[in-house]
Amino acid sequence: MNVSNYTLLFILLIFISGCNSSEEKNSPTGVENKTNDLQTKTSRNISTEFKDYWFDGKAEITSYKLMQERYGEIREGTAVNIFVTEEFLPEEQVKANTSSTTNSLVMKLNQMKNFNTGIYPYAIMSSSFSPISTTGHALKISNSVQEWCGQVYMQLNNRNDFEIEAHSYFEGEADQKLSLQKTWLEDELWNLIRINPEELPTGDLSVIPSFEYIRLRHKEIKEYKAFANLKQGDSITVYTLNYIDLQRQLQLFFKSRFPYEIEKWEEVNVSKQNDTLRLRTTATKRNRMKIDYWNKNRNEFTHLRDSLDLM
Repeated sequence: MNVSNYTLLFILLIFISGCNSSEEKNSPTGVENKTNDLQTKTSRNISTEFKDYWFDGKAEITSYKLMQERYGEIREGTAVNIFVTEEFLPEEQVKANTSSTTNSLVMKLNQMKNFNTGIYPYAIMSSSFSPISTTGHALKISNSVQEWCGQVYMQLNNRNDFEIEAHSYFEGEADQKLSLQKTWLEDELWNLIRINPEELPTGDLSVIPSFEYIRLRHKEIKEYKAFANLKQGDSITVYTLNYIDLQRQLQLFFKSRFPYEIEKWEEVNVSKQNDTLRLRTTATKRNRMKIDYWNKNRNEFTHLRDSLDLM
């Protein structure tokens, strides 16, 4: 998880070599519409503030009270977001075991959800890996869902196109491989908030919905038309993404100042059981800490879960 001093020096040289100037914000919501799909990579100017927070050898862990809609009812559970920077092998697209100047530096989000549906539990995990030193789409996204009926898995690798592989225990979804042209990914927006929310796309968009949504709702793996807006407040900024055809809305609530912590999110989808029913999934922050959790795997550290209000 830690980034070596040698690699940080290399990354610092990259950061110095180029920067993006921010554009004037003059739209009705306070942010100019940005519908480009980040196909063209440019260097980011990473601030000292960013490096001090994210390159300290620790992860940011936030626990949330989860009220999850499933099967037309609201289920109480927990969600955890783990944000951390790490070195990434650009070809294999996995975490690097050793530091190297050829590695990429990424922002990683692991999001965990746990809730029960009657007698049986659900466990959902989504992972996204986004480049830090340059703009560009997420390098990799994966999602898995486990429950007593079975499990499903999806993975995207960002190469010449988006290469996607999916596996499921459902008929008609069993094993799929496909290639899609690059466009916005809902799953990458969370990392973009933490890196630079000014790069969030607004206006009319083409977006591949979250892998969690695609799997739980059994939707075709493709891009869908959406509209996004960003409303900045003094303390909290709200990013809203609406899919017209899917009757789906996602709202991400994050602090307006660095490090742009995500305080809450809300999601509304049409119910499969009743297409007039609109139930709202919410996740509201409980506790947050910065910690090198990978070094805290002995029984003596179990008490730290109390600090995150986790069972």
